[in-house]
This record gives sequence, structure tokens and C-alpha cells, in this order.
Amino acid sequence: MTTSKSEAPPELIGVEEFFADPEFSGASISPDGTRIAYRAPAHGRRNVWVRGIEEDHEDAVCVTHDARRGITTYYWTDDPRWLLYLQDTDGNEDWHLYRVDLEAPDEPAVDLTPMAPGSRVFGAQPSAEIPGTVLVWMNQRPMFIDAFRIDVASGATTPHLEQTEPGDTVLLDRRDQPAFAAQLAEDGVLEFFTIDPGTGEQHLLHRIGGAEHPMGTQPQLVTPDGKGLLVGSYQDSDDLRLIRIDRETGEQTVVAAVPGHSLDITGTMAPDVLPPTVFVSRRTGEVLAARFVSDRPRIEVVDPHFVEVYAGLARLSDGVLGTLSSDESEQRWVATFIHDRDPAVAWFYDHTTGESRQLFRAYPSLDPAALAPMTAIEFPARDGLPLHALRTLPVGIEPRNLPLVLLVHGGPWSHDTWGYDPLAQFLANRGYAVLQVNFRGSTGYGKRHITAAIGEFAGAMHDDLIDAAEWAVTQGLADPARIGIMGGSYGGYAALVGVTVTPGYFAAAVDYVGVSDLANFLRTLPPFTRPYNVNSWYRYVGDPEDPAQEADMRARSPLFMADRIRTPLLVAQGANDVRVVRAESDRIVASLRERDIPVEYLVADDEGHGFANPENQIRFYRAVEQHFARHLGGRTGYR
Repeated sequence: MTTSKSEAPPELIGVEEFFADPEFSGASISPDGTRIAYRAPAHGRRNVWVRGIEEDHEDAVCVTHDARRGITTYYWTDDPRWLLYLQDTDGNEDWHLYRVDLEAPDEPAVDLTPMAPGSRVFGAQPSAEIPGTVLVWMNQRPMFIDAFRIDVASGATTPHLEQTEPGDTVLLDRRDQPAFAAQLAEDGVLEFFTIDPGTGEQHLLHRIGGAEHPMGTQPQLVTPDGKGLLVGSYQDSDDLRLIRIDRETGEQTVVAAVPGHSLDITGTMAPDVLPPTVFVSRRTGEVLAARFVSDRPRIEVVDPHFVEVYAGLARLSDGVLGTLSSDESEQRWVATFIHDRDPAVAWFYDHTTGESRQLFRAYPSLDPAALAPMTAIEFPARDGLPLHALRTLPVGIEPRNLPLVLLVHGGPWSHDTWGYDPLAQFLANRGYAVLQVNFRGSTGYGKRHITAAIGEFAGAMHDDLIDAAEWAVTQGLADPARIGIMGGSYGGYAALVGVTVTPGYFAAAVDYVGVSDLANFLRTLPPFTRPYNVNSWYRYVGDPEDPAQEADMRARSPLFMADRIRTPLLVAQGANDVRVVRAESDRIVASLRERDIPVEYLVADDEGHGFANPENQIRFYRAVEQHFARHLGGRTGYR
């Protein structure tokens, strides 16, 4: 590799700097505006801390004490005494809702949702109608996701609304009463109904969806007055918009739309993990702004009262608004920002006084100047479909003839977006060009782009990845003899497809909790998920109970092409994964070892679908570093 005359490669940054838990993350302000909560390390894990709005971390109190697994999701309540959080066991996704007493933070947390294994909490929200309670959705009945009201102080739990059919959804208004229902019709279209408040009778309001909504019609929100339904819809466009459907007339009004860009719905798939699709007022329940997919995420302000606040927030960072919370008066705000080299910086902003101050940087030891910019690029697939991608290049190294790693996102109904990606930065720091391609089927680039993936697993979806690598070679960026592929979940499947469908193309591959047998993958998903997969896996890939479709799935499954593999392979798997079960990795590794094909296999007994505990992440990414260094020739900082 040749360095430029003006720059030298930066020093190697330790694996721990990229993959240990952030020193601070997830900040939000309390309803009364006097305190902030956030996540920070304690007991070797990510825990929740609380401090006064004018205090520093040295004054904060650690209010959770989980030494087994880090905490991601927590909730303020309307009572300043209590804070709630979600936790599972070793990544099994059996989420329970716990309560901590902020007046006695050293006392053990109380499980408010004791349930049998296989049941979980899907979400919780404070009730504006009955103070001191929260509404919680969980499947105590394994196939049904029912709503319960829980008294936070006493833990008393009462049924609030039972799901009548698996997959059906009832949307509640601000008085916690049923307002709209959503049901999947036999033709795969989602039907929305109004619910009569007196009789409970349902009346068809609107039909929407199908294959262009593989993750369901998102978002689904009741307007604060209960008279409208907010949903994501393509209408007569290729771009996803946020629209309002009038309860009485069915009239559709566009709430937020950007020509040539789609509403970013990924935040609805992983709340509290990914930035929200819409920002909602804590005070009124109105939508303040919506997020759209672009070269950098784009925020469209919807509420005119939020314009000045947003302008004040935007002055705090050259990044993009990520998360946002306010007190009940909506004068005090805590915001974090998306940035490719200085991520999740948290700010306090007082709109009344104009005061602002930085609360913390998530990774204070990382120097943004030593990190690599992420750049959006576009090129055509072989059939002319426009492909959007993100490119991250090593700092201080001439971008010519570099080893290249294709990072393939999971889902596949998701997309890579501009921002801080620790893996992309880690690989760039080790001297690799990194390319993240939003192949067909990725969300965020229009209806045509998504539906072009129907029937194209291990087909055109894979061709898009090869086309991306070939583009990098043609540009002179990548050395064709040193191309690697890596991904998690669907991305792990894509890596396995890469070394089976195109054997010899890749010089190294990493499969992280990836699917190897499509039929087995679908058969082993938790049973309650089937209604939600009708327009995704069953529509795009097939039904394993249909013999002809199962045969096609086998033909697209790397396990049954494993005899073609000759690329050095690293496989990593969580033992408690309920999405892609351990057998998906065990079987392909066994197939290779039976033929004496070298394969490195890492299994974490205390992890599920992806590694969360820092020691497991560090172990895995050290293995990735060594694997790619051996076979692609990048730098390594670990011996």
C-alpha cells in the first residue's frame, strides 16, 4: 500500500476503542425537566445512571446494577420515584419490564412482568389517562400480543385489550381506548378499520400495503384528537410518504414528503436502538418532524411550533438530529446527533433562555480527525437499477488498489445509512476500503427498489454485491485479488452466498449469525412471528411447507452448496439466538470440517442474535482483524 505524500496512515486504534460499550449513551430528560438519565458502564456492563440537570457524571447515581447483560431500553414514568427498563437473559429476547426505585437505587430491581420462557414484552408506554400506570404489550398467550395495564408502584397487572387474531393490531388513542384496527387480508394487503367507541364495531377505512411493505405499514399512529390515522404510504409515488387518513371521510393528506426520497422506517423496527422515524411531542402527541433517507439522513419539520426549536438544536452540531427528548413544557431538550466521526454527542438546550451545553461525547477517547469520512456514492447494477452505497476509505493511504471489504447489512429489509459505523471505521483504520451497498430489497430507496428483490435471494440481490465490488475495481480503488465479504444475519447469509454462488471471487469471508438454510430458518422462527412475515420472508423467499417452494429455497441456501466453498471462512454465532438458531451455523461448519476445509468458528454461550457483551465483541473483532489480515493483507494491531 502506498501512502500519500501529505499524510501518513494514522496510528492503529485498539479494538477496545471501537467495540467496548460507549462511555455515555442514550441520554434523555425527565418529564419535570430536573434530571437526565443515560447509559454508562458499571459492573462491567451498560447500566442506567441519573443525575441532576446541572450536575456532572461525578454526581450521578447508578440506578441499575446488571452485571450479566447491558441495558438498552429504559423509560421515565410520570412518578419521579420510578424508572423502568427492559432486560432479557443472555440474548434470548424474552424481554421483561423491571422497575427501579430512584429513592432507593441500591435496592434490587423488581420484575413487573414475570412470564414463562418464550413470552416477552414488546413495548411499554406511560398512560396519560390513568396516572401511575403504564400500558405494556406482551405475549403471555404465546401466539397473541395483548395489552396490559400495570400499576408501577404496586405491580398490579390487569388485562387492557386482548388480540383477537394473531397478527391483528389495535391502535389506541390518547385515552387508551381502541381507535383503529389493522388486519392482514388474504391477498397480503393491510386493511385499516375504524372502531366505533360505543359498540366496538369495525368499519373498513383503507387498504394499503403488500410486498412493497415487507416490514409492515410503518409507522401507524393515531392523531392526538383521535380523528386521523398517520401511516407510511407510497400513494401514487415510488417514494414512501407520511400521510394522514381522516377517520370519517377516508381523505388522505400528505403530512411529510420529500420528492425522490422515502420516509426512513428503520426506527420503527428497532425503537431505542435506531433513530426514530418521527419525533413526537411529549406535551401534545403531535408529530414534530419526520426522518427521510438521503445521502445524509434528512429531517423534515412538520409542526410549525417546532421550527424555532429545531433551528436552535441544529446549531449545536454539523451532524443530523438523532434522538430527542423534552420536559413536559417542551422548553428543555436533550438531543444527540448522528455523525460519521463524532457520534452520539449529547447536548442540553433550553429554548427559553437559549442556553446550550454539551453533556458528553459517547467516545471521548476517539479523535474524530483520526477517523475516516463516510461518503455516499451511486452506481448502476447490471440491469440498470440504481444502487446507493456508502464508502469509507483509510485515512492517509492513497485510495488505489486497496484490499476491499464488502459489509452487507442485515434484514434484508433495512438499509445502511450515513453515520458512525464502528466496524467500518475499524476496518478503514486497518487499511481496508469499505463498501456498504444498499442492494435491491433494502428499504429507503423506493417501492421499485424493494420489490426488485422478490425471488432474488442468491440471485440479483447477490449480483448487486458483485456489481458493487466490480465498480470499486473499475474505479481503481480495489485490488481484485483482495476482496472480502462480511455481514450479520441476512448479511451473514449474503457472505455464505458469496462463497458458494461465486466461489473464488472473495479472498476471505465472515458469516456473523447468518442463515445457511432458508427453509430451516423460517421453520425455527418463534411461532408468533409468522403473521408478520407474510409480506417479507414468505412473499420474497417462499413457504417451506410448500414442496416446490421448499425446493427453490434449498437451491438458494448455502448449506446445500457448501461443497463449492474454498474461501477462508470465519463464522460467529450466539448460542441463544432465537432468530437465526445455532443450527444454522453448526451445520455449515460441520459440512466444511467433514471435508477438511479450514473454518474458524466462534460461539458465545451468553449471546443471542449478535453479540452485546463487550468481551464477546472484542474477541470476535480481534478474530475478524486476524482473519482479514491473513487473507487480504491489512494492518493488524493484535498479535
